[in-house]
Amino acid sequence: MTSNRAKAFYDDLFEFEPQTENQKKAYDAWDEGDNLVLSGTAGTGKTFVALYLALEAMLEKGTPYDKVIIVRSVVPTRDVGFLPGSVEEKQEVFETPYKAICAQLFGDNGPAFYNKMITAHQLQFITTSFIRGLTIDNAIVIVDEMQNLNFHELDSVITRIGENCRIIFSGDYHQSDFKDQAERNGLQQFLRIMEQMKYISVITFGWQDIVRSDFLRDYIMTKEMLGMK
Repeated sequence: MTSNRAKAFYDDLFEFEPQTENQKKAYDAWDEGDNLVLSGTAGTGKTFVALYLALEAMLEKGTPYDKVIIVRSVVPTRDVGFLPGSVEEKQEVFETPYKAICAQLFGDNGPAFYNKMITAHQLQFITTSFIRGLTIDNAIVIVDEMQNLNFHELDSVITRIGENCRIIFSGDYHQSDFKDQAERNGLQQFLRIMEQMKYISVITFGWQDIVRSDFLRDYIMTKEMLGMK
């Protein structure tokens, strides 16, 4: 059993207000009990918002959630497939952005709290290669970089959701690593299902939501004005 001192707690987490209108929509929809699909332009804070909202809900006192699970693809033809090392070593590469976010969410103690959550299984990583057959209970699931999951993988993830769970999808169709149009279309098909579901809020972020830098906002805005994707 993990001792309380080896866990992160709600009071350890810094408070972050939404920085854009669409971030506020995400916060509001989440507070109302919806699951989320955060789709759109790079640099808009989709992953940051997803992890912040998930950790805030998981760490809150009396919550039914005891973990946040981040799901990503490690299919050999994309993502980590061509990186050297074992699946575990490859997975470490993709923990980097979440470590960086935790450094913001927990301040100077970010690395320590990140390690605490990993050790206490409060924060877990699962690949789509190993999700089949699982039932996920008492968790908040983040499906990050969803544009790199085909329809079958997205379907497999959502059918694993059990009792006392919420889910956040995050990604950008235009950043997909898929070369095959049929696989790229799988995300659009999945999003059409999400848009019709009762307890899902689909929020689309545009260049006006970019918070990473003014330079990136100018680049994305100019690219869209020129009709380039």
